Amino acid sequence: MQIFATALWDALGRFLNKGGTVRASHVALSMMLAIFPFCLLALSLAGVISRIGLTGSETELGDILDLVFGSWPDTIADPIEGEVRAVMETSGGSTITLGAVLTILFASNGFDAVRIAVSEAYHDRDPRPLWKRRLIAAGFALGGAALVTVSGLFGVVLPAYVHLAAEYAPILHLDIVTHETVVFWLTSFVLLVGLVAVHKWLPGVKRPVRAILPGVVLTVVLWVLIAYGFDYYVRNFPTYSVTYAGLAGVIAALVFMYLMSAVLVLGAEYNARLGEIAQARKALHL
Repeated sequence: MQIFATALWDALGRFLNKGGTVRASHVALSMMLAIFPFCLLALSLAGVISRIGLTGSETELGDILDLVFGSWPDTIADPIEGEVRAVMETSGGSTITLGAVLTILFASNGFDAVRIAVSEAYHDRDPRPLWKRRLIAAGFALGGAALVTVSGLFGVVLPAYVHLAAEYAPILHLDIVTHETVVFWLTSFVLLVGLVAVHKWLPGVKRPVRAILPGVVLTVVLWVLIAYGFDYYVRNFPTYSVTYAGLAGVIAALVFMYLMSAVLVLGAEYNARLGEIAQARKALHL
């Protein structure tokens, strides 16, 4: 336990003294700009599924938005979610058809910002050429959108099948599996898979999963605490609406994204420091 505490303290010092706050700001702004294209990309894929006839578009829209913003406090997610819904309802899904390349490009910018921040936190130099880095970022945007879309489809289909099974086999008590429960576990799954993928494949230097799990766990724990804390603050100390008026929702979302980004960078710094301590101990035993 002392090793983990020491690594966390050292990682926090590095974050504060080695530009961690600047990298977090870059990630927060890039992800804020990328979140609309990413949602449109995911919802466009959902539209394709709807046209095939697997599910209804309105249900798919709501469930995918629940997955994208499910881990956000309601006071922050509601204004952004409302704008995304308005854009989709106005465009009728044609936004992606006409500007697919630009949409993927803008969505991938957020993942490329994460790549830069995480690589610097690991103190790595990415040896891959520019075209490959951009291609990987675009792959993350498309893969993330596909993961959210498929998870959203499960969020629609699974509760229906569970309800049907509960009617035929009431002794199993499957009625306790509600739609909210399914969405919660799907959101958690998407979050964990995304975090592991970011640490595993975005940086230029690959690490084993066991070497990145401590930072992933730290990130998830701090994200949950910050989400509850920030939600409590926004609900009980509404200074944003007084200071920023109509922009309060956007500013609150940007601050929230900054806090989440700072924790993500800190998690990478934590993994890097744990790796250095492990290497130093291994060298002492040689």
